[in-house]
Amino acid sequence: MIRDITIGQYFPGNSVIHKLDPRLKIVLVFAYIIAIFLCKNFYSLALMLVTLIAVELLSRISLKLIYKSVKPIFIIVLITSLLQLIYNKNGDVLFEYWKIKITTGGVNMAIFTTLRIVILVVASSMLTYTTSPTMLTDAIERLFSPLKVFKVNVHSIAMMMTIALRFIPTLIDEVDKIMSAQKSRGADLETGGIVQRGKALVPIFIPLFINSFRRAYELAFAMECRCYRGGEGRTRLKVMKMQLRDYISLVIVALVIAGVFVLNHFFKVVL
Repeated sequence: MIRDITIGQYFPGNSVIHKLDPRLKIVLVFAYIIAIFLCKNFYSLALMLVTLIAVELLSRISLKLIYKSVKPIFIIVLITSLLQLIYNKNGDVLFEYWKIKITTGGVNMAIFTTLRIVILVVASSMLTYTTSPTMLTDAIERLFSPLKVFKVNVHSIAMMMTIALRFIPTLIDEVDKIMSAQKSRGADLETGGIVQRGKALVPIFIPLFINSFRRAYELAFAMECRCYRGGEGRTRLKVMKMQLRDYISLVIVALVIAGVFVLNHFFKVVL
């Protein structure tokens, strides 16, 4: 399960999605996420799903990786869907036992919520899958550059965000190694009650914290050795410029968001 977590990982490629301006990708992902929450029926949500499938095909990211991005949140999706299924009383009754009543509205809402969460997670993952940490840092810094007027150290904030995102896969791999080492020493991490399992995690978290602080120190030392002093006076290897494909992508996403509003207006489906 630990190895299946792909959050924060970057997979190099030469697709159209990889070549898009990272600043534009961040803006489009946020706009896409907002549009997901604006969906009020299955028609508008289906439009968002079709758009996401098209992006996935253009990015040439394997379906196996997409599955891995969704797998860790399976429990959250299941619990959320069950709550919607049980507590939504709209529509015709399909099943009733004691105080449990399942209606058509509950079933529709459970399916709708599941699709919304999955689309949200996959869309967010596509940003890091197709954008390198270095490009993300530059993009975030440039998007937040207006804050420099208020004396905000935008470069440091962008650097911290990107480093945190970059080291998520490293920490996940570290946890997997520590768990394997503890199991080889006879540690039982999968049986017992909540309290017992909580105590079993102590031998995992202690070396994890120690290794994390060690990595942080080594990273800081390496940056100092390379005379890193923040973003003041630094030049960039790659200059970001909007290309024709970026403007086309912007127009397409704008049309998709407009389509969501149109479908919400003409197909008022009660969930």
